[in-house]
Amino acid sequence: MKGKDKLNLIIYLFVAFVLGGLLMYYISINTNLNTNTINNNSNNNSTCRACSGTVIVNDGSLSASVEKAYDGVMMIRNYKNDDIQSTGSGFVYRISGDYAYVMTNHHVIDKADKITLIRSDDKEIDGEVLGSDEYLDLAVVKIKKSDSIDVCALGKSEESKLGDVVFTIGSPLGYEYRGTVTDGILSGKDRLVTVSLAGTNDWVMKVLQTNAAVNPGNSGGPLLNSKGEVIGVISLKLVQTEVENMGFAIPIEYAMSHIESLEKGEAIKRPMLGISMVNTTDTYTLYRNGIMLHEDIKEGVVVVEISENSGASKSDLKKGDVITKLNNEKISNAAYLKYELYKYSVGETITITYNREGKEKTTKITLTEYKES
Repeated sequence: MKGKDKLNLIIYLFVAFVLGGLLMYYISINTNLNTNTINNNSNNNSTCRACSGTVIVNDGSLSASVEKAYDGVMMIRNYKNDDIQSTGSGFVYRISGDYAYVMTNHHVIDKADKITLIRSDDKEIDGEVLGSDEYLDLAVVKIKKSDSIDVCALGKSEESKLGDVVFTIGSPLGYEYRGTVTDGILSGKDRLVTVSLAGTNDWVMKVLQTNAAVNPGNSGGPLLNSKGEVIGVISLKLVQTEVENMGFAIPIEYAMSHIESLEKGEAIKRPMLGISMVNTTDTYTLYRNGIMLHEDIKEGVVVVEISENSGASKSDLKKGDVITKLNNEKISNAAYLKYELYKYSVGETITITYNREGKEKTTKITLTEYKES
């Protein structure tokens, strides 16, 4: 064999050796990757890493938590003169003796002369309203217990965190969609939302916010955490064309703090200052009552009249004074004044900060009981 041919053969063998080595290394690497992927899938059901590097996340199912609460949630029908005037939802929070106790919203059962509940087995039964309160927007309905009714476990909204998975069970739009489940996250806590009572925006509620779908008929149903525990009572949502998925629920701790009075049908005792008041923005009413405000005053509650034998009548307040703080909490309007005022009990003494002719003053008021005329 000529020298040139020998050199070509050596080069050919060397190249073949290198290429063969690279091929074996490539096969070895891919085998290890596939083995690791299989091991990861076996040891960790929540995540796995594909060969492409894409992370696949499996959040799991809420079905077990839904099943845990499902038989404790019911559709509620509000009848007036044997006609259905509205529907809503409610949930069983307690069973005692022969009866189950259902929590719902006041506005779900308001003005009804008959209440019925539809269980998860589709049977319609009669309910008895024990007590309700417009400001709390809570009511308690008593029904006969049965094997098809479960108690919903109660959780703690205080321990829930923003971003936690939550879900609802309810009857949006009535009977056809009863038992609907929607999920989302806890979007906000301690939201102060102004609501209308008797046609005026005169009340503020502290609520939980969620992006889980809330629709007419969900009212009174539970907001539940991922464990299937009730952390809130669905109460309202923002209804604006540019707003999506902003629903609100009453924290379960707040609801349960009033449950004894509601079960007994007792009126919730609330304190009063003993004044008639209007917002600083109500220029027409102020004009009619001959009240002129200092130009620097933009927010607050204006005293229009003081009731006799009330706490305010024994204080330094006068007509035309503008209340700006209650125990150092800012008061921007009448709704916020009621919100702060109703944190206290009859007989307690509070400090009111007010503005009179551009000067800030304070006075103390001992609260008396509010009684509807």
